[in-house]
Amino acid sequence: MACNQAFEMDEGAALPQKEKGAIQPQLDAEAPPPPPPSPPPEEKAEDALTSELLYTVDDVPPWYMCILLGLQHYLTMVGATITIPFILTPLMCIDDNDPARGKLVSTIIFVSGIVTLLQATFGVRLPIIQGGTFSFLVPTIAILVTSFEACDALPLANMTTTEREEVWQVRMREIQGAIAVSAIFQVLVGFTGIIGILLTWITPLAIAPTVALVGLSLFEVAADKAAQHWGISFMTMALLILFSQYLRNVAVPIPAYSKDKGISKSSVYIFKLFPVLLAILISWGFCGILTASGVFPEANKARTDLTTDLLKNSPWFRIPYPGQWGAPTVSVAGVFGMLAGVLASMIESVGDYYACARLAGAPPPPTHAVNRGIGIEGIGCILAGVWGTGNGTTSYSENIGAIGVTKVGSRRVVQYGAVIMIIVGMLGKFCALFVTIPEPVVGGVFCVMFAMISAVGLSSLQFVDLNSSRNLFVLGFSLFFGLALPKWIESNPGVINTGDAIADQLLTVLLQTSMFVGGFLGFLLDNTVPGTPKERGLLQWRATKEGGDADAVSHTYDFPFGMDVVRKIKWMKYVPLSPTFTGFVRKRSS
Repeated sequence: MACNQAFEMDEGAALPQKEKGAIQPQLDAEAPPPPPPSPPPEEKAEDALTSELLYTVDDVPPWYMCILLGLQHYLTMVGATITIPFILTPLMCIDDNDPARGKLVSTIIFVSGIVTLLQATFGVRLPIIQGGTFSFLVPTIAILVTSFEACDALPLANMTTTEREEVWQVRMREIQGAIAVSAIFQVLVGFTGIIGILLTWITPLAIAPTVALVGLSLFEVAADKAAQHWGISFMTMALLILFSQYLRNVAVPIPAYSKDKGISKSSVYIFKLFPVLLAILISWGFCGILTASGVFPEANKARTDLTTDLLKNSPWFRIPYPGQWGAPTVSVAGVFGMLAGVLASMIESVGDYYACARLAGAPPPPTHAVNRGIGIEGIGCILAGVWGTGNGTTSYSENIGAIGVTKVGSRRVVQYGAVIMIIVGMLGKFCALFVTIPEPVVGGVFCVMFAMISAVGLSSLQFVDLNSSRNLFVLGFSLFFGLALPKWIESNPGVINTGDAIADQLLTVLLQTSMFVGGFLGFLLDNTVPGTPKERGLLQWRATKEGGDADAVSHTYDFPFGMDVVRKIKWMKYVPLSPTFTGFVRKRSS
């Protein structure tokens, strides 16, 4: 198994098991088989990306390794996740020291764990973390501003505790209803196979700007956090680069025990496995020392004691439950406005699926897997609305970037990470403890992660002819305008004025989403500007998607159980969620 690349006994064989598996058939055969034909350059490039993976998507590391790697995924996502409640609470009239703030943090982490477990087990079945998304913030803020009185105009100081709770809970219930109802659209798009039909026109020149802009569009988020203290951010980046690149092949000897050999020495590639975890813990601990010694001035963002009030006010144990803020309320304007966030989230997630598959050593996701992934994300948004996180759910790009850095693409690791999120979401003080990770540390990690995502998006260009001026135009314009237009929309709020508030909100959210603008332009131009299939890279792209080891593709994206029954039922091939799905249109025989 792949785990031998991470653990190698000194007295054991020199080759990892993956390599042993590759040469064993030649040793056992009576005559060596003829050498395989040389793969085309495109296949070599793809193999180079995943050849150093310690664990691929279907590998199962030891349980103790899964716990540590799952914790690493949690630490990678928690910074962006807790940012969302911190942005929303002032708009909902929640004071910084109000225990409700900690309850919202616990709720969003708890629900993120549930949805991640559903996605990795029954959805797209790739190692993708699910969490809150900034795509829902714009419509959420619009609903709060237009539907409710400003918090400054309310006499909060003269209100009782119950009255103050009702002030923010009535706002939360309106957001809950808008998210839950609008997410039904996402469920239908996924489970009916509509999103899969659109994949027919998805090409490398549509995927490249979409995925690349997932990382590039977040540069401001990473830079803003890193700028809180560039010294700490540079330290975190340096550690992360040192561990993941320079020390990745350095093995650390540790003692091991087995019944057969007794005490022996094992080599653990700890820097390759845990670069993110090590970088965060070292930088976090360093910030704690400087905070205790008084080096950082008061209110400096690198301090670890900025959220101690939240830590004190958080309960030791609390289970978030559906309807904890009351029954959600629904308004037409709120639902249609939130629909923009749903659309932007879907577009981003499709790009994330392809990026995650590349980095995790998985075949490109087939149509049925994408259908299930989008459908499960819709269910996740419904759950988020029912539980009252104040937000929806989407794929987390930073955790996909973590796969590229750590070289660990195991689905089981993410499932363990999901369980960790569920447990932490119930342990209020433990959850609040991780909120003390300084923003500059998170910013340093994001700078590396988002850069990895951008590079993975551009790697899809290996299939196209980059000597073609037609392809260069499609790529360059999609990337440039995908950054320019959203930035202009963001800098000019209210510039879109169609006369209909719902249409204005929908267009504003979509045009402010770089992945949508760049992906739509790449999709439109590549499918309308004349070009040969070879020039556009469609021949190699289709061969990669449809060719190769069909059994491996089927196994990776199969249901976790019940596949024998599914394969026996003939009509299941017409169900968009089934791993045996062949499409709605029967192919004509030649």
